[in-house]
Amino acid sequence: MSIVFSNSSDRVTLTGFIGLGYMGAAIARRLLIAGFPLMVHDVRSEACAPFADEGVKVATDPRDLAGTAEVVFLCLPSIEAAREVVAKLAGGRRLRVVVETSTVGPAAISEMATLLAQHGASMLDAPVSGGPPAAEAGTLSLMYSGDAATIGRVLPQLEAMAGRRFDVGRAPGLAQVCKLVNNAISAAGMIAACEATVVGVKAGLDPTTLLAAINAGSGRNAATLDKFPRSILPGTFDWGGPMGLMLKDLSLFMEQARACGVPTALAPATLQVWEEAVRRNGFDADLSRVIRHLEIDAGVEVRQAARGAAE
Repeated sequence: MSIVFSNSSDRVTLTGFIGLGYMGAAIARRLLIAGFPLMVHDVRSEACAPFADEGVKVATDPRDLAGTAEVVFLCLPSIEAAREVVAKLAGGRRLRVVVETSTVGPAAISEMATLLAQHGASMLDAPVSGGPPAAEAGTLSLMYSGDAATIGRVLPQLEAMAGRRFDVGRAPGLAQVCKLVNNAISAAGMIAACEATVVGVKAGLDPTTLLAAINAGSGRNAATLDKFPRSILPGTFDWGGPMGLMLKDLSLFMEQARACGVPTALAPATLQVWEEAVRRNGFDADLSRVIRHLEIDAGVEVRQAARGAAE
């Protein structure tokens, strides 16, 4: 792979990246392709190996990275992991900005931002949406909140990562709320699409024709437009990302709703279906497999052609 580095001073500054899972690896690779010198870290050496093979520096731990890079991006699987890593980053000799790209909730962001401020660094709340395919293409949607100086410091990286960017406010945590609202809608839409298409196929409709009709009508959503044709109809179940992470996001959304005094009915029902899918498929199963237990119980498969009873 050929990497062309810009003459811009923004792009010769080393960028740190911690968390090379499904999304993190795709985002880090996008930054690398865009010309940003990287230093990466992950607790799994095998996740770092492909980057090391391309000449990317690998940090021994977060403290090593915070002593070398001024800007560090995080893409971690849990709130606990994010808190632990930020605690290790805080006080790093060169660290100035931490960019959180995961969904950890506004309370955790506020806590981490306070800790970093005590050590002269700032937090940019910048969760992403779109999944690994969009991350690889640089077409993610990104919501961010933070002070103007912090945003300006990392704007070139944000522009390389995301084709659509939304400045939602100055206070870290607001972007998390925006992402939780997005994910609650996405999760409910996915379950609605799975449940309804299973009913349609069970009644005798051809899945391909059914999906085409939905996508030409008012029922279309992100699941029917992307996840179904990419991973469910062909039966590859390779959209990217573990289904279990949605349990965290829906729980955080309901926590936020309670904090705002807003009653919810659909989110708890959606969470119940996701919990059942995780119980029967496993936390790390591809999120597109959320339809499988519905198919199995109905005795049909929503594939390129109806094939009778599910295995």
